[in-house]
Amino acid sequence: MAGWWRALPRAAQRYPWPTNVLLYAGLFSAGDALQQRLRGGPADWRQTRRVATLAVTFHANFNYVWLRLLERALPGRAPRVVLTKVLCDQLFGGPIALSAFYVGMSILQEKDDVLLDLKQKFWNTYKTGLMYWPFVQLTNFGLVPVHWRTAYTGLCGFLWATFLCFSQQSGDGTLQSAFAFLHRKEADVGGRHPGK
Repeated sequence: MAGWWRALPRAAQRYPWPTNVLLYAGLFSAGDALQQRLRGGPADWRQTRRVATLAVTFHANFNYVWLRLLERALPGRAPRVVLTKVLCDQLFGGPIALSAFYVGMSILQEKDDVLLDLKQKFWNTYKTGLMYWPFVQLTNFGLVPVHWRTAYTGLCGFLWATFLCFSQQSGDGTLQSAFAFLHRKEADVGGRHPGK
C-alpha cells in the first residue's frame, strides 16, 4: 500500500490526465455511495454507476481541461490572478458543470423531461455552491500544483457530490433540505430505544 502512495505523485506528473480523471471520478462516485448510505435503505449500485459514468465521461474531463485552460489564460498565483480565476470558475465553469450534472443524470435515468431537474434545482444548487466552491478554488489556484488540481477538486468534490446526488435524488438543491433530512434521520435514530 505504501508503494502505491509513493507512485501516485509520479503518476500524476507523468500521466496527469488519466490519473486526475480516475481520482476525480472515484471520489465523485464515492459521494453518491455516501449519500445513499446516509439516506438508508439498500445500496443502488446502478445509480452509483450512472454517477461514475457521468463523472468519467464529462465532469472529470471537463474539470481537467477547464482548470488547465484557466491556468494558461491566467498564469501564476498572484492574488489578483487567483481571484480572477475563482471568479471565472464561478461564473462559467460552475454553471456548466452543474447543468451537465442535472441534465446528464436525467438522460442516464431515462427521464421523460431531461430538463426538469435543471429547471427546478439549478438556482438553489448554484447558490449553495457559492458558499463552498470559491473557498475551495482559492486554495486550489493559490496553493495546489497544476498537475494535482483536478484531483484536489475531486477530493473537495466528494462532499459536493454527496450533496449534489442527494439533491438530485430527493432534495431541492438547498442546504436546508439536506439539513432537514439529516435532522429527521437523527430524530428517527434517537427516537428508537432498544427493547427492555
